[in-house]
Amino acid sequence: MTDRPAPRGLKKSGKALWASIVDEYDIEEHEALLLLEACRVADRLDALAVAQRGAPLTVSNARGDEVASPYLVESRQQAIVLSRLIASLRLPSGDEDVRPQRRGSARGAYGIRGAV
Repeated sequence: MTDRPAPRGLKKSGKALWASIVDEYDIEEHEALLLLEACRVADRLDALAVAQRGAPLTVSNARGDEVASPYLVESRQQAIVLSRLIASLRLPSGDEDVRPQRRGSARGAYGIRGAV
């Protein structure tokens, strides 16, 4: 059992994500904050999925153009946020005993200024 109970306000997916990580790994306080936000995003994705049920996949915008449902657009954005938050935790994958090496950002590695 974990000594870090799920924070108040989390729903089913958020609580499940929280438990799956804190039951398996010892996390620092800054990681707990990232995890909490990831759990909130997981719950938000559930709410968006419920809202989208039965709703059309496209809607008309102010100009009358058919565009993707706002629920779908926001779900995609939240899914991206969730994956980035989980990646930021740098949890081991598989049977590794240590956290993976820090990866470079999307912009690449920075070199020493002026070095050739």
